[in-house]
Amino acid sequence: MNPIDPDPSRPRTVPVSLLRAARRPIAAAEAALAQHTVHLAPEPPGERFGLVTPGGDATPGADSQMKSIPLRFEAIGDSLVAGSGVDDQSEALVPRIARQVAAGTGRDVHWSTHARLGATMRRVRYRFLPELDGADVVFVCAGSNDLMARRTLTEWEEDLNAVLDGAAAVAPHVVACSAGQLYKSPALRPTLRAVLREWTDVQTDASAAICEAHGVPYVDVAHCELVDDFWAADGFHPSAAGYAMAADMIAEAVITELAA
Repeated sequence: MNPIDPDPSRPRTVPVSLLRAARRPIAAAEAALAQHTVHLAPEPPGERFGLVTPGGDATPGADSQMKSIPLRFEAIGDSLVAGSGVDDQSEALVPRIARQVAAGTGRDVHWSTHARLGATMRRVRYRFLPELDGADVVFVCAGSNDLMARRTLTEWEEDLNAVLDGAAAVAPHVVACSAGQLYKSPALRPTLRAVLREWTDVQTDASAAICEAHGVPYVDVAHCELVDDFWAADGFHPSAAGYAMAADMIAEAVITELAA
């Protein structure tokens, strides 16, 4: 009998903290393995800026100088903004959002992306944010690579705060989006997915609080139901169907923010 256990017949369980600690080296090994076995979809070809009308006419690479000034929609972020997982930029997230915003607002929308595969929020802060020289709306989307790189929550909060401050300095409207659902990625092994789920939850909660403090709408795509055929062939990025799903959620937030 255990003298410190008042009920020795009670089933013994391992504390959650110990289970989490035991999983970390396994998850680290699985992450290292993924670096060699997961073949990520590249950034698709196509123009990274364009013009779309409320009627759906799209002109990739079009100049924004028109008789009526279009809404300027600038996006900064990681591979989700860069469009990895589809065959052409026209199928990617940002032009999809632009088309919906144009239809929802009745305005021409000039869109552009500033993003790279593998970018963390720190790279967004120091590389892509300075590329913006003015906009009506800045869309911020990163986080998955911060999770994979095991960057600390303090580092994440510092960079996100700085990016939101910088975005607000160049645009009257800012909309942010969570990381994706790497914890459901069929390309990753189970222990790594379990750990990524915990980290994603923590990052999402912190991001939501920071965005609320900044008065920035925050779209949580990390915990929504995924559509059929969500994953691209690499099992890591969204497919065209996945980007369409995310674009629906984000465009709604942008249109609501513009109308506020």
